[in-house]
Amino acid sequence: MKDFSALTEREVLALAIALEEEDSRTYSDLANAMHGSFPGTAKMLEAMAQEEDGHRHRLLDLYRSKFGDHIPLIRRQDVKGFLRRKSAWLLLPMNLERVRAQAELMEAETVRFYQAAARHCTDATIRQLLDDLASEERRHEVRAEELVSTYVPLEVERKESETQRRLFLLRIVQPGLAGLMDGSVSTLAPLFAAAFATNSSWQTLLVGLAAAIGAGISMAFAEGMSDNGSLTGRGSPWLRGAICGLMTTLGGLGHALPFLISDFKVATTCASVVVMAELAIIAAIRNRYLDTPLISATVQVVIGGLLVFGTGVLIGTS
Repeated sequence: MKDFSALTEREVLALAIALEEEDSRTYSDLANAMHGSFPGTAKMLEAMAQEEDGHRHRLLDLYRSKFGDHIPLIRRQDVKGFLRRKSAWLLLPMNLERVRAQAELMEAETVRFYQAAARHCTDATIRQLLDDLASEERRHEVRAEELVSTYVPLEVERKESETQRRLFLLRIVQPGLAGLMDGSVSTLAPLFAAAFATNSSWQTLLVGLAAAIGAGISMAFAEGMSDNGSLTGRGSPWLRGAICGLMTTLGGLGHALPFLISDFKVATTCASVVVMAELAIIAAIRNRYLDTPLISATVQVVIGGLLVFGTGVLIGTS
């Protein structure tokens, strides 16, 4: 890598051209990625890409007038001081907040570059253009607000926010909730069957750990292999599987860990309290994210949990 202070004016202009091209293509990539779910934001990003492309053409015209047609390939990774950015396609899937944060980061870095480049160059024409571009990049925040009001009016923003919420439910909440319900409910029967069959905290803990971890692995594969997300919009199967598996394991461990207590009666009482807390959390999540009435969600979850709990107790005491 080369220090920025060691660059010639020719190299500074070549770097600026490369940066503007990269920014323009990044905005275009982001717009393409957001087009299906967030068309208003996609139009805003396309407009930003066109502005960056206009900057590149002004830099190209000045470069040719000063140094000719050959432009050396100088990239951000060749010069010290630039932030490392991942390409947009490596960041997918992206939500609205992440896209807008990425755009703000790009604009802030570009402003700092043009300010430093203007101070570095002595040619009056080059310095003037770099100063002008720095000012225009600073005004991009205002321009972005204008583009938002043009392409993302309140109604579009409301629809995009609702789409964002739906994707969050599909990709995070639903696999997590499915795992938590499975881990909290399905492991009750083997755990309490072992508890009342053995009257041993240690033996019950081993069964609980095996049930929780085994269910977590099973649910992770089941969720990950259910679909690849390309048609349903449910996102990465690896992410969904990991979330579902972890939440399943967590749900099972919640009422297994109290059996670390050597006193069997105390451990069983604590585990029962934890079970009720888990069922209440599941009901609250269903109410908060799936719009299920709280009473209905509580009744459904508690009845299911009590049936599985009773099954385990009945088998364990038979």
